[in-house]
Amino acid sequence: MMERVSQFYGRLGERERRTLLLGAVAALLILIVAIVMPLQTSVDAAASRIEQKRNDLTWLQSLGPQLGALRASAPAPLHESLVVLVARTARDDGIGMELVGSEPSGNGGLNVHFERAPFDGLVTWLSHLADRYGVQAESASIEAAKDPGTVDATLVLRTH
Repeated sequence: MMERVSQFYGRLGERERRTLLLGAVAALLILIVAIVMPLQTSVDAAASRIEQKRNDLTWLQSLGPQLGALRASAPAPLHESLVVLVARTARDDGIGMELVGSEPSGNGGLNVHFERAPFDGLVTWLSHLADRYGVQAESASIEAAKDPGTVDATLVLRTH
């Protein structure tokens, strides 16, 4: 086979040999541009994605201790009804006597009403409900009461 190619090449004139050689070089360049370069671009893009994924993994692993601390500080699940929890925690935070009523509202919420409650005690109680039990005030209506520093409040509480 090589002998035939060599004979064919030998029979060509100088100009034809040069044209054939230039054609072969052009075909090789076209092959490189059409196949090899896109493959190299794909390989480079894949390597870049892998490097980014490694950086993301390292970052996520560095967050592990923080996430563990957040999980440990998450509110405890409720083991009692919201009505009982509200009454107990209001009593524990010193505003139980000011809690004059509570009634369920839609979707698991609870309307609670305080009269002449110390404002600071009410805010502290709400903070404890949120931090320890995940209970949030969905809405609140608070008005100053007759005594300084006290309020009448109607709240809608809901677990989140």
